[in-house]
Amino acid sequence: MADILTPALGESVAEATIAKWTKKAGDAVKKDEMLVELETDKVSLEVVSPADGVLAEIKAAEGDTVIPGTVLGVVTEGASAAAPAAAAPKAAAPAASAAAPAPAPATPAAAGGVTIAVPTMGESVAEGSIGTWHRKSGDAVKKDDLLVEIETDKVAVEIVSPADGVLEIVEAEGATVTPGQAIGRVSGTGTAAAPAAAPAATTPAQSPAKAAGDIPLSPSVQRIVAENNLDPKAIQGSGKDGRILKGDALEAAAAPAATPAAAAPAAAPAPRDAAPRETRVKMTRLRQTIARRLKESQNTAAQLTTFNEVDMTTVMALRSQYKEAFEKRHGVKLGFMSFFTRAVVAALQEIPAVNAEIDGTDIIYKNHYDIGVAVGTEKGLVVPVLRDADTLSLAGIEKGIAALGRAARDGDLTLDQLQGGTFTITNGGTYGSLMSTPILNAPQSGILGMHNIIQRPMAINGEVKIRPMMYLALSYDHRIVDGKEAVTFLVRVKELLEDPARALLDL
Repeated sequence: MADILTPALGESVAEATIAKWTKKAGDAVKKDEMLVELETDKVSLEVVSPADGVLAEIKAAEGDTVIPGTVLGVVTEGASAAAPAAAAPKAAAPAASAAAPAPAPATPAAAGGVTIAVPTMGESVAEGSIGTWHRKSGDAVKKDDLLVEIETDKVAVEIVSPADGVLEIVEAEGATVTPGQAIGRVSGTGTAAAPAAAPAATTPAQSPAKAAGDIPLSPSVQRIVAENNLDPKAIQGSGKDGRILKGDALEAAAAPAATPAAAAPAAAPAPRDAAPRETRVKMTRLRQTIARRLKESQNTAAQLTTFNEVDMTTVMALRSQYKEAFEKRHGVKLGFMSFFTRAVVAALQEIPAVNAEIDGTDIIYKNHYDIGVAVGTEKGLVVPVLRDADTLSLAGIEKGIAALGRAARDGDLTLDQLQGGTFTITNGGTYGSLMSTPILNAPQSGILGMHNIIQRPMAINGEVKIRPMMYLALSYDHRIVDGKEAVTFLVRVKELLEDPARALLDL
């Protein structure tokens, strides 16, 4: 038997609604044939059959709300199983009391229970790590109870119990797993369902209270709660049974400013040493990936940084003069990034080694200019790529960078948007950085660091004048870029920014 699982819906999408089933229980299906369509706030997703066989059971009906990892249905594999599988639903249909024993014959085929499998985690995600198991082997669980969270480089996927029963853990915390891999099993579904239902029937009023206080928090929610000193009981959960989702925690963390005044009197009497002196939080896979790639870059390339400074007077005057007309005409604000991108592309065309990369004993010179733009998000630094920047106008560059920034902050970037850059620009000035030595974004050979604009006294034609100045830093791979080329490149960028007319005249 093969479970039909709800796939990952995207980092910013926590749940989906079943729009329609294209097959009914008992129908023969083929592998990769579309079975059900899911709708989210942003997109519609098609879920296909995991194998050839018969759609033996539909576990989530049209209109139901599901989360990643939820079992939508079951496909009985093999042509020989088609007849009994098709007959079973029809036999069970006449009497509601026969519905409970129906799954029992399927238990041996699932090795004594229902397998808990790693769902598809996105087209570009090949593996993940098991986070904290919220239950241990031998614990009784109910269908849709949160069991474990799978962490990947980009998203965190919550796995819930596919049925009532007893949990058996196959893969331990920290293990690396791939989509479709069995990480556990829920067995004894037929016997566990009856006792589990009894307390719910006798004390229905207790269910919401249990959901609010007893449902375990996922690791991502735990991190947000710990980092922001939040009280989970004060957070209104929007997930199934009142479960607190990551979005709920982030919303609570973003609005603590309304309560400090009221909280201050209560917090004042508490002794200073009541709070923990330190908190240990496991690194996310994204943070682990960032750390690994940056260290690999340092260990591989012969990195060196050269500096210069640019007078931003002319660029700032152009922005001030045309910003309103520019935004009215193009629907986007005129920023500094478009000027820097145009200057960088012109300099790359003049010094091609900075736009190249090393592959073994070969040098690959790139005849296209795909500029990576570093974007800081709550989960870490990502570098989406602006394609063919040499063909874009200032407005096209600003629109492209704005769209990439929004996608980065919403967690909607695709793998294609994160790879293939030929050169990177990072702007530490947005955070107040005066000067830095940026690390190469391997396998690229150059990265330009922008910094804060500071009014400083400068000697201009024998006179001291106050000018808006910015330090520029170019880190480069000395294995491929010589010092002369690096300095020439940075001087070229400086000239094009201080006198933008040079670009129009091709000087």
